[in-house]
Amino acid sequence: MFVSTNQDYVKEVKKEASCLPKKNIIAEPERRERVACLSLFLTRLKEKEFEEPFVFLPSDHLIRDEKKFLRALSAGERFVRENPEYILTLGAKPTFPDTGLGYIKKGKFLKQIDHFYFYQVAFFKEKPNLKRAQRYLRSGRYLWNMGIFLFIPKLVEELIKRFVPDTYKRYRIIKEAKGKPGFKRILKREYGKMDPVSFDYSIVENYSRLAVLPLDVGWSDVGSWSVLKDCLTRPGDNFVRGNYLGIESKNVMVYGSTNKQLIATLGVKDLIVAVTDDIILICHRDGSQKVKNLVKKLEKNKKFNYL
Repeated sequence: MFVSTNQDYVKEVKKEASCLPKKNIIAEPERRERVACLSLFLTRLKEKEFEEPFVFLPSDHLIRDEKKFLRALSAGERFVRENPEYILTLGAKPTFPDTGLGYIKKGKFLKQIDHFYFYQVAFFKEKPNLKRAQRYLRSGRYLWNMGIFLFIPKLVEELIKRFVPDTYKRYRIIKEAKGKPGFKRILKREYGKMDPVSFDYSIVENYSRLAVLPLDVGWSDVGSWSVLKDCLTRPGDNFVRGNYLGIESKNVMVYGSTNKQLIATLGVKDLIVAVTDDIILICHRDGSQKVKNLVKKLEKNKKFNYL
């Protein structure tokens, strides 16, 4: 198992995953999206490992049915071994019309392994509007894109070369510099020049041999405050972390990083309130997906120095 993270978080990863060998922690010099991350991962592999199935998954997802998920990964490993020209992705069966996630449409049935069914991917659709998401849910043929992939590394190496050639060139320079003087300098220089593109957009959506495995394992992409709240409480309940007093306040999430301040609400519902030493965030739970827009605005405005 490998963990890839920004170099600023290596100490935290070591603390959280103390059983993981140091050599299996990949320190990214800067954030360059998934293709660059994958390229750096490929530089760590031995030649024989390029023919072995790997699963590539984000760290911030919640899987409630872990046993079923592990059985699905075993079935997925077998599928990839038998079909090494395929990239396999996992799709969660949607439970509501989420507009904050990408969707995958199932195509023709491919095969069954154990009790799992594999389908050709018809197409990917990025974050639809509410009306379209409702239509997807009713059809029964669409899945949430979990962002989890199984593949043979040799195939991904070939696809990076085909679809992101400049990143492939940087990858080769880094790989050939391993173990030689000046490696850290070369790594930082070449990694910083890699294209900041996602694996989904640059490779997966340009490749035709794609399969999807539909799953119902209690999956959540913990990518927003509202989803985090839903993971921590029952629907409609308040979630409180910190020094809080609420009157006639329903379905709120209150997070205080310290107990120095009292956070109080009166007559509100469906709100997210997050308080740290230097920032206070207040938003409606339906708008919590848009926090990233606020971050972008903060990055552009020089008078704010909170990031």
